Amino acid sequence: MPTNQQYKQIAVQEERERQKQCAVIGKQVMQTLGQPSDLHMLQVCRLWEEHYRVNVLVGLDAAFAKVAPSFFLVIDGEGSILESTPKITKQY
Repeated sequence: MPTNQQYKQIAVQEERERQKQCAVIGKQVMQTLGQPSDLHMLQVCRLWEEHYRVNVLVGLDAAFAKVAPSFFLVIDGEGSILESTPKITKQY
């Protein structure tokens, strides 16, 4: 039976993997989309297994940031984008 410390280590490792996966996905989106001049933040949220939502927030600061494009993605086990709704196209 795993100890509490082992559960914590597993949770930390899973979080690192999730962050790594989100970074891979975000990088692909930005490479295809281009980078807005007023990019505030890129949000990559896991919805359920292999399904993500990516929001591109633009604005000078958090108080005025708004979601510019937003995408629903299906990815494979490596983090490569298989499907995107809407399709990601070069915008910037």
